[in-house]
Amino acid sequence: MVAGKVSAAGGAPGGGLRLAMDLGERAFSLMLFAGFALRMSHALVLRPWDGLIIVSEALVVVFMLTRRMAKDVSTNPLDWLVALLGTAAPMLVRPGGLPLTPPFIGMGLMLLGVLFSIWGKLILRRGFGLAAANRGVVRTGAYGLVRHPIYAGYIVIYIGFFVLNPTPWNAAVYLSVATLLVLRILAEERVLARDPAYAAFMTEVRYRVAPGLF
Repeated sequence: MVAGKVSAAGGAPGGGLRLAMDLGERAFSLMLFAGFALRMSHALVLRPWDGLIIVSEALVVVFMLTRRMAKDVSTNPLDWLVALLGTAAPMLVRPGGLPLTPPFIGMGLMLLGVLFSIWGKLILRRGFGLAAANRGVVRTGAYGLVRHPIYAGYIVIYIGFFVLNPTPWNAAVYLSVATLLVLRILAEERVLARDPAYAAFMTEVRYRVAPGLF
């Protein structure tokens, strides 16, 4: 994909466009989560461990609603499509199937992923967003281990959820999610690398989500 258009003034689209994009992104996240939580809640009596993935997605909404405006954001429609699909796709999973492992293993993976992603979110705080944007470069805590710790945590959550709910549908969903995640990371880094501070950060922290792999 091609990097988004930027203004000559400093890299971000006009204030009106930025505000519209920001509000639209927040509304999309809130509505998407409401539908997901409602659908997942019906299975919590039989599968209480699935509540962990609801907690994970709820945090996304909290940080989205309290974030600051971006100083640079992609206006490339493909970058936005990947971001929106990448956000929506994980919420298409469904409870079902016979667990591949004892429940405590899947629950442990999900809890580990939730805690790691929370760590990343607490450091990023008001810099959280969906589409490729720069709301300030963060280089401490979990970001000293991998460049995208929140995504790394999500991956662990997805693995834990899948071993507890191993259906063909969920396998297809997560295969799509993995593809979108890679595209999303590459889009974000094209925007962030325009900031010299992030370009330096990329040389300090070599891997994006999995040390030794990617």
